[in-house]
Amino acid sequence: VLNGFDAMKEGLVVNGDSMVDRPVLALQDEITGGLGVIFSNGNIWKQQRRFALSTLKYFGFGKKSLEPSFTRVSCSIYLTIFLLNSEGKPVNPHLIINNAVSNIICQLVFGHRFEYGDEKFMKLMLLFDQSVLLIYSSVQLYNSFNLLMRLLPGPHQTVKQIWYDVKKFIREELNQHKKNWDPSNSKDYIDCYLQEIETNKAQNDNTFDEENLIMCVLDLFVAGSETTSTTLRWAFLFMAKHPEIQEKVQAEIDRVIGQSRQPSMEDRANLPYTDAVIHEILRMGNITPLALPHSTNKEVQLGGYTIPKVTSQKTVVKFYVTTFLLKEWETPFTFNPSHFLNEKGKFAKKTSFIPFSAGKRLCLGENLARMELFLFFTSFMQHFTFSMPAGVKVVMDYRAGVTLAPKPYKICITPR
Repeated sequence: VLNGFDAMKEGLVVNGDSMVDRPVLALQDEITGGLGVIFSNGNIWKQQRRFALSTLKYFGFGKKSLEPSFTRVSCSIYLTIFLLNSEGKPVNPHLIINNAVSNIICQLVFGHRFEYGDEKFMKLMLLFDQSVLLIYSSVQLYNSFNLLMRLLPGPHQTVKQIWYDVKKFIREELNQHKKNWDPSNSKDYIDCYLQEIETNKAQNDNTFDEENLIMCVLDLFVAGSETTSTTLRWAFLFMAKHPEIQEKVQAEIDRVIGQSRQPSMEDRANLPYTDAVIHEILRMGNITPLALPHSTNKEVQLGGYTIPKVTSQKTVVKFYVTTFLLKEWETPFTFNPSHFLNEKGKFAKKTSFIPFSAGKRLCLGENLARMELFLFFTSFMQHFTFSMPAGVKVVMDYRAGVTLAPKPYKICITPR
């Protein structure tokens, strides 16, 4: 376990080549087959990650050209919230946020988005929700006693069935793409991948096939939606708990953007307080206290210790200490946006704050996640005020899964 920024930097950056691999764990291996980007190794990982990064960059991943997609999704969210609020009742924002964030990925990957309430899409979102919770409770036991656990009922069987159903959903989208595919006009990630399959057919080291495509799409959903959705749900709670901070964010947005236009990434430089609040939400929400496991592909020295070359050896990077370490933060256990502001009130980046990991396994969806967080959060603050129902206190309890997500809650979303 690597505790602290210096140890993580030594492990993930300085010794990044030696610790770039993932350990082969039973449950993950049965689900992924060692394919995709997140849990693959070697040539598969190198080829799939390189293709994913270049293709997503081509489609404006994290860039201004993607902003119209956010505008369309945001307008859909506003209408949904107004309809849900028609009787003045508090709402659970979970499905609204999941729908919005996941639809950005759908636009990139499938070339279209789903309407709120679409039965097929809502089922997919519920499957994702169930899996990120259940996999946490079942993975350790299954990985330790997988031969026995395969024969027994339990949450691990549910997890495997869920991922089977999710992959089936993706396969149906893939089959539809193949029917209408025009090699001269790639409209989305799947189109580009189909072209890559054709291009690399004759290559001896080719790793591009439909099974890898399906896992890559699944990985993109995980990388680009789960962390963002969870962070936004924490954001609403923090704003309800700290109304004075919410008011300062809204005042800055009103001054810089006003009410007549949608926020843009170009506004970020002129919204230092809002940017600082988003980063403080990431810090206090602490949604990924434990990074995905790494394994050594050769003997390596870490912190004065020798870590042997053992593929089953896990080195788990723990973020908790860097997130709440006293020497890094003035008030580590207090929600304080000033942690990310300098003496002139300008946004100040913290080099030791790495919510999306570091090194060669840096989160594939970091650029998109940062863009989603800024545009969605700023847009919500521009149009709504978040508060708890009368007589209800803000409770910051969490439930552990792939991420630390807030327990289900209902909140009042009042149009400004």
